[in-house]
Amino acid sequence: QVQLVESGGGLVQAGGSLRLSCVASGNIFSINAMAWYRRAPGKQRELVAVVTSGNTTTYADSVKGRFTISRDNAKNTVYLQMNSLRPEDTAVYYCSADLARAAWESWKDYWGQGTQVTVSS
Repeated sequence: QVQLVESGGGLVQAGGSLRLSCVASGNIFSINAMAWYRRAPGKQRELVAVVTSGNTTTYADSVKGRFTISRDNAKNTVYLQMNSLRPEDTAVYYCSADLARAAWESWKDYWGQGTQVTVSS
């Protein structure tokens, strides 16, 4: 079984910074892309950032220039460095991983439980 666990959320003031971490563990053969999503109260889940196995990154327009996604393949970990935080960044942040549990299995998406980020004005 595969588990993804996020950490690093909390309460910060506008303009502050926070770094989220997500560790994947369990039966993992290889990980392709890893991503961060977020869901604000009353809103749909949105994609925040993606990093591929080749370290190509993609960001939502709302976070470009402020957030940075990175990964440590040796630790099966993905990070999200969040700077210049705004109240509208308040949401539960989820990590996901497109991975295979064995060489003979195809890529499938797995999700963490989420971590709360609250930005006060």
